[in-house]
Amino acid sequence: MNVDDLILVSVDDHVVEPAHLFEGRLPAKYADKAPLFVRRDDGTMAWRYEGQEIPNVALNAVAGRPMDEYGREPTTIEEIRPGCYDIHARILDMNANGMLASMCFPSFPRFCGQLFAEAGSDRDQAAAMVRAYNDWHIDEWAGTYPGRIIPLALPMMWDAQASAEEVRRVARKGCHAVTFSSNPYALGLPSLYTDYWDPFFAACEEEGTVVCMHLGSSSTVPTTSPDAPIECIYSLSPVNLIEAAADLIWSPLFRQFPALRVALSEGGIGWIPYFTERVDYIYRHTRHWSGMDLNGRLPSEVFNEHVILCFIDDRVGVENRHHLNLDNITWECDYPHSDTTWPHSPESAMEYLSGLSDHEINKITHLNALRHFRLDAFSHIPRDRATVGVLRAQAESWDVSIRSTKHLQAAARSGS
Repeated sequence: MNVDDLILVSVDDHVVEPAHLFEGRLPAKYADKAPLFVRRDDGTMAWRYEGQEIPNVALNAVAGRPMDEYGREPTTIEEIRPGCYDIHARILDMNANGMLASMCFPSFPRFCGQLFAEAGSDRDQAAAMVRAYNDWHIDEWAGTYPGRIIPLALPMMWDAQASAEEVRRVARKGCHAVTFSSNPYALGLPSLYTDYWDPFFAACEEEGTVVCMHLGSSSTVPTTSPDAPIECIYSLSPVNLIEAAADLIWSPLFRQFPALRVALSEGGIGWIPYFTERVDYIYRHTRHWSGMDLNGRLPSEVFNEHVILCFIDDRVGVENRHHLNLDNITWECDYPHSDTTWPHSPESAMEYLSGLSDHEINKITHLNALRHFRLDAFSHIPRDRATVGVLRAQAESWDVSIRSTKHLQAAARSGS
């Protein structure tokens, strides 16, 4: 297989929400309570909700900018590509990258809607915000170009039963993915070892909805010391999902919900062969006295059946794919974050896929994702029109060059 023949479906990208998101989507009594998209005095953009101000930091939307302009400072709307927030421009950016479909995690509400769970005490209002967000995401962001965006819903993290009802509601709208915390206990909520979340997970199992636990969704940052450099923090970032993997195996979750699937979003795959070897070794030595009973199965067997693996660039993981469940490996682009391979994702992917069979490549690049997340992309775009080569041909005149935006930032902040 060559680069132009690839079909790429990314299970981890991000959206910078547009200012009109909540317009016409809230009950009248909550219309004036909606989050507001504002320009601050220094020209940078932010959302305001219930006394909180959430800026968009540069690292969240750096696609198309030179690396020496990456940073953690807030951005202006002028600095970022329209594809970050405009669905029409997003599709052009996807075409230019040869990418058929994408699943987009939220930005200002945070990975699993922590903003609405933590801000204010009016739970009916918070639920209205979550429903409005989900309706925008499903109807507009995913609905404008059928087959191109995998819909992803927010839960109501403060209420397992309300989350279950929302899972069922959005499933009726064609959404079979929900973002959730990799460690709800870290958010001050019951852990996966309790039965508190049973209604939520039961609904996900019944609807065939994948629970997506994104790196960082515990709202904790692994680090060694307060003075550790950013490189140390980034090196440890997968630790959140290694912790989640352990919780998933040792909690009763998959024994109670045997059809449930969980995705470790942006977790990488290179660490997993050692992890599964380690948990099997532990289980053989502890189950005789700990009381742990996995019903005759090894932890690795439970993990390989139920957990969907997601990676951006992981040569070691691909080389060790025979130690993984090939049916559960999926690919990520991470547009427009700082780790993204856009607009050269096909070339980047082929650096580690070139030695694989076409069958293996197809599973990793799109077949697994389409199956797990129930996206019938080929009913909207024929398979022979979904390849990298064909999609890129549709965006030949679309500018994907790396451009400095320092002058735009300065102009926005000066008001000129």
